[in-house]
Amino acid sequence: MRERSRGLVLALAVTGMIALVAGAAVGAGPAGGAPRASAQAVPHVNHVFIIVLENENADSTFGPDTAAPYLAHALRSRGAFLPNYYAIGHESLDNYIAMVSGQAPNTQTQADCMVYTNFKPGTPTSNGQYRGTGCVYPAPVATIANQLEASGHTWKGYMDGMNGKAPPGADIRCRHPAINTQDNTQTAEVGDQYAARHNPFVYFHSIIDSPTCTQHDVGYVHLSDDLRSKQTTPNYSFITPNLCHDGHDSPCVSGEPGGLETADEWLAHNVPQILRSPAFGDRGLLIVTFDEAEGDGSDADSSACCNEQPGPNLIPPDTPGALNPGPGGGRIGAVLVSPCIKPGTVDTTPYNHYSLLRSIERNWQLPFLGYAGQQGLVPLGPKALNRPGC
Repeated sequence: MRERSRGLVLALAVTGMIALVAGAAVGAGPAGGAPRASAQAVPHVNHVFIIVLENENADSTFGPDTAAPYLAHALRSRGAFLPNYYAIGHESLDNYIAMVSGQAPNTQTQADCMVYTNFKPGTPTSNGQYRGTGCVYPAPVATIANQLEASGHTWKGYMDGMNGKAPPGADIRCRHPAINTQDNTQTAEVGDQYAARHNPFVYFHSIIDSPTCTQHDVGYVHLSDDLRSKQTTPNYSFITPNLCHDGHDSPCVSGEPGGLETADEWLAHNVPQILRSPAFGDRGLLIVTFDEAEGDGSDADSSACCNEQPGPNLIPPDTPGALNPGPGGGRIGAVLVSPCIKPGTVDTTPYNHYSLLRSIERNWQLPFLGYAGQQGLVPLGPKALNRPGC
């Protein structure tokens, strides 16, 4: 009862915030505030699909010698290419957390939270950040998932390999370590290539302490059934391939080559079912990007855009670039496909993971969380979503 009450309180709080902006026009707003009217309207999107791959620089992925022809050529030609899309830090986890909550890196999320500890003390600051260090954020820290639920919209996280070594027919959901225990998903094993650190929703008590986690944080195997109709497809789908299919491992324990080559093959096999779905055809938007640039020590791998702030939990000389000192996570690029985008579009506007969160919140007229509310941060606009009559 205590856990259910906590989730209810959070939902009511988020609902109250949303009520303050009900009826607001689509547009950018002040830090931490609600969207406000924009001079250039962008089309409303009904279904967002986000696929996150691992550890590649934009120059490698989209350069002339790319190992990802499906992503770099076939998908890119169908929609918009964002060459100046940036990660916000290193290593993986801080980027995933930023995408769904707007929270900046801390020393443990930068190290991928080898031990699954609570984030403490969790003191709120004036700019939407929470002060502390650790992995699992306290209940008051909301995510886009909480916002969508409270506003009457739907979401799911689809995690490839969630079932791991479970018995045949098992349906494991909301998989994460116990608090204060070692994360045993850091390294792939034969038959289990799931990584908790690539599943951002399990790093928030606002989700794992509520029934919503087992309802909506599920294995990737559920996506095909959900895509059969618009009614069963969530408004927001966050899709994470496993440690081989996302390009993280090379070679993979499964015997596949891994890296960008295998990630591209996974996209070519799986993305068409999204593009053929009724929900995608009804103002859908597919976004394919990466968590961070490959960390080889170069300045480019820890570059940033958009006046990214380091947050309150990194003490100089610590930076979001972590072991590669620098202000961010490097330039990774992104590809967008939608009926609301003209094929062959190139949008050179600088964006980052906070911009992505802001874009989604703006689309559903939700308050901006964390650094998604940074003054002057640019969300996806008419240069990318350039078919307003879609």
